[in-house]
Amino acid sequence: MTKENKLQIIPLGGLGEIGKNMTVIRYNNKIIIVDAGLAFPDEEMLGIDIVLPDYSYLIDNRDLIAGVIITHGHEDHIGSLPYLLKDLDVPVYGTRLSIGMIQSKLRESKVSNATLNVVKPRDTIKLGVFRVEFINGSHSIPGSVGLAIHTPLGTIVHTGDFKLDHTPVSGEILDLHKFSELGDKGVLCLLSDSTNVERPGFTASERLVGENIDEAFFNAKERIIFASFASNVNRLQQAVTAAVKYNRKVAVVGRSMINVVGIAEELGYLDIPEGCLIEVERIMDFPGDRVCILTTGSQGEPMSALSRMATGEHRQISINEGDTVIVSASPIPGNEKAIARNIDHLLRLGAKVIYESVSGMHVSGHASEEELKLMLSMVKPKYFIPVHGEYRMLVKHAQLAQLVGVERDNIFIAENGSVIEFTRHGAKIAENVPAGRVLIDGLGIGDVGNIVLRDRKQLSQDGILIAVVTISRSNGAIMAGPDIVTRGFVYVRDSEEMIHEVKDMVRETLMRCQEEGIHQWATLKNRIKDMVSKHLYQKTGRRPMIIPIIQEIKN
Repeated sequence: MTKENKLQIIPLGGLGEIGKNMTVIRYNNKIIIVDAGLAFPDEEMLGIDIVLPDYSYLIDNRDLIAGVIITHGHEDHIGSLPYLLKDLDVPVYGTRLSIGMIQSKLRESKVSNATLNVVKPRDTIKLGVFRVEFINGSHSIPGSVGLAIHTPLGTIVHTGDFKLDHTPVSGEILDLHKFSELGDKGVLCLLSDSTNVERPGFTASERLVGENIDEAFFNAKERIIFASFASNVNRLQQAVTAAVKYNRKVAVVGRSMINVVGIAEELGYLDIPEGCLIEVERIMDFPGDRVCILTTGSQGEPMSALSRMATGEHRQISINEGDTVIVSASPIPGNEKAIARNIDHLLRLGAKVIYESVSGMHVSGHASEEELKLMLSMVKPKYFIPVHGEYRMLVKHAQLAQLVGVERDNIFIAENGSVIEFTRHGAKIAENVPAGRVLIDGLGIGDVGNIVLRDRKQLSQDGILIAVVTISRSNGAIMAGPDIVTRGFVYVRDSEEMIHEVKDMVRETLMRCQEEGIHQWATLKNRIKDMVSKHLYQKTGRRPMIIPIIQEIKN
């Protein structure tokens, strides 16, 4: 009896969340990967730098992987590649700008053996049983593509991040004809971007932002500090265009901004006239009304260039009275407080800050409700999987698909790790594979988990108390201590009575354990922790982390 052929779609990231997009397409014993992104930590992830998808499923199936397909060069689609390519020797395919940005990231991470392949819209590549077509997209970064993945069981269409922009800055218009053509031929399954599904109507054109940027540059009397996502190349082009129009020199500040501007200019995606770009050290050589500074920090990141300017900690740039600061980005959920704090600092320093959503300094790069309906109507998929969004967004997108005519039973609201399985008999969510998040803290990869995060949260909220005591190895008698050390719990000089009570409690607990014949260190420490914790909570209403340290000496 022959084994039934199976086509599987396995999201490892990007479902029920914003970021760390990664999707596995598997047919029998061949795998391709669509995107390999990261996410940024939320406020609960104390000390964490970035968050990766758990790709242990790919490590376990490394011999089956034919390649990685990249839809565009944003961090939430390429950010985990330096880690993935250290573990897997697989080829990567993307457009020129995407590959240029990937090369820069790999150099920083000292990954030198990667096989990177440049493709362009309307190209087709063959990876094992898969034939992948690249479809021109329209997003906030040039070189964005959708995908038509042809398999023996049918065609999968992946939109990538997209919107319908008839007047894009880059000139790259969504290839409506190709999507419609695929729909006419028959599409097995559509995976579509859900990020803006809650917004009615159509997403505004990027060119409208250019008009507002032009007006702000016209009205500015002193320096302009323009903060945006470094990877939003189209937005940077509009700022440069306005700077050239009003005879301003452009300086670039922030490591990621410098990298992206360099790559985009070298590859021809960013047009900066000769003599316009100056080193940041030369800013003081020009009057304020002749300078524009492109910088990172639109999300209030603590170590970003704009944040350090706002707090007066930047080595080269200080905010002056009359400077105009343009924040050209919408807040990522969770960043609102940091952004507001930066704006307050900037205003106190005398800057004019343009940041409100009504200022027209930002439009989304993602399709709104009517554009998503249009995509569904063009592609006419038999099955539909909403991707790239939090759970409520996936549900909303599923409802839109029903309105457009996709059968309810053919829509899968999946989760990371779900295996959506297709055979010639139909489709179902069949099983789950390992999926989740890998936390990166400094050089550590995955060594910080929920227990460590819980400890960090407790330390940040209630502090720590350490009780150090030395006992005799021969008879268990206390030879020195207890000594109490606290950090982040109470101010010791104002709490001497309570500290003495804790010392007495540690001493009494050890003596009681000795009387009961208890000598196991783990038991001794747990008794001390329990007694001290209860006492401190009764006294202060706080639960500091308590660490007993017991030393033995010969006597």
